[in-house]
Amino acid sequence: MIYQDTIVALATPSGAGAIAVVRISGPDAVTIGASVFESVSGKDLTKQKTHTVHLGHVMDGEKTLDQVLVTLFKGPNSYTGEHTIEISCHGSPFIQQQIIQLLLRKGARMAQAGEFTLRAFLNGKLDLSQAEAVADLISSDNEASHQIAMQQMRGGFSNEIAKLREELLNFASLIELELDFAEEDVEFADRTQFNELVTRIEFVLKRLIDSFAVGNVIKNGIPVAIVGEPNVGKSTLLNALLNEERALVSEIAGTTRDTIEDELVIGGIGFRFIDTAGIRETSDVVESMGIKKTFEKMEQAQVVLYLSPLTPKGGTVAEENIEQVKRDIERIRNQFPLKPLVIIGNKKDLLSEREIVKLETEIPSILLLSAKNNEGVDELKNTLLSFVNTGALRNNETIVTNSRHYDSLIKALEAIQKVQWGLQSDLPADLMSLDIKEALFEFGTITGQVTNDELLGNIFANFCIGK
Repeated sequence: MIYQDTIVALATPSGAGAIAVVRISGPDAVTIGASVFESVSGKDLTKQKTHTVHLGHVMDGEKTLDQVLVTLFKGPNSYTGEHTIEISCHGSPFIQQQIIQLLLRKGARMAQAGEFTLRAFLNGKLDLSQAEAVADLISSDNEASHQIAMQQMRGGFSNEIAKLREELLNFASLIELELDFAEEDVEFADRTQFNELVTRIEFVLKRLIDSFAVGNVIKNGIPVAIVGEPNVGKSTLLNALLNEERALVSEIAGTTRDTIEDELVIGGIGFRFIDTAGIRETSDVVESMGIKKTFEKMEQAQVVLYLSPLTPKGGTVAEENIEQVKRDIERIRNQFPLKPLVIIGNKKDLLSEREIVKLETEIPSILLLSAKNNEGVDELKNTLLSFVNTGALRNNETIVTNSRHYDSLIKALEAIQKVQWGLQSDLPADLMSLDIKEALFEFGTITGQVTNDELLGNIFANFCIGK
């Protein structure tokens, strides 16, 4: 897959803005750019040095479309590895379209989704996992996901995989050499060293595979189900959290019942709060449907926040409310014994000291707070963060966030474990070489040393146009 044509696309978000950037890449990028650009100093764009910026006008014949800045990158010293021109124009959608249509008439074609990054991969500027990290970086909306994407784009994950693949490839070559001298019964690959290498590769693969559990939730946000009856203070609690972090992202309407999802960032980690119905016993058909939906949301969530219906009156809480809380907690824990559960009692400011002691004694795991007065909210945030293993993130270790990489690592581990079994069982070299090749193949699919058009199409289809 080597492209010989020149592509063009808007590299900035569509719509009005202060400026917009139109990107051209390909063998004819400079000549096409020069054909529509008139420098204020009369310079010929085709004769200018790479990595230079030029002021002038985009001309459609005698008609001036806009005053622009043109940035020139000559291949291979560009993002794509090809000649690249970036035209910074005024951000009017009309001007953007006029310039793009002019460039199309001059011989460029519209770029497909992710085609600039695809060309960067094909021209050896990025490997495949680094190219995928570009999309993750663009979509990152918190510190943790940004940190992981940057580490992967810099080649942290690629380097780790490439090193393992290279060491395995060296031994694979020696195994293949043994096959050439099979009749002479010689052994070129030291089995002790080979066994040590395979054990080390297995350890690294298991660590990377385990990191996906953390990486996946950091990349996509940690779903938190908020369970509680109407008017127990869920909205007040959410507002206290959101106003503190000022990180409200979206409100998404559900289908079976209205479910509000609020996203916020706590300590650099994204959390998605899902508001649900209550879970009390009921004979009402409609309410039962809502409760069923609640348990479905709790199943999908990674953490459950139970906002208890403790409504203080005169500094005390009714005994029946306390008993209801105990029943609800038991029901949740029976249904989801391994799922983290945070029990919250709101309106602490209305409770007497005696009642606070009583509640904390009868419901030992309860977290009492006042969402209205923002009391105890920080403790809740710290509790939520405690459910996320951020040790690997703090230590800047490689964390896998891509499900395609995860799948390839699983398959590579299976192949390596077969090689390990073969070494322990003195399996013939020709049989072991098949499993070694399988592991090498899976390593190669991660970095793009082994690929096909269908795989590339699936990956880059998720990119935005212009990147």
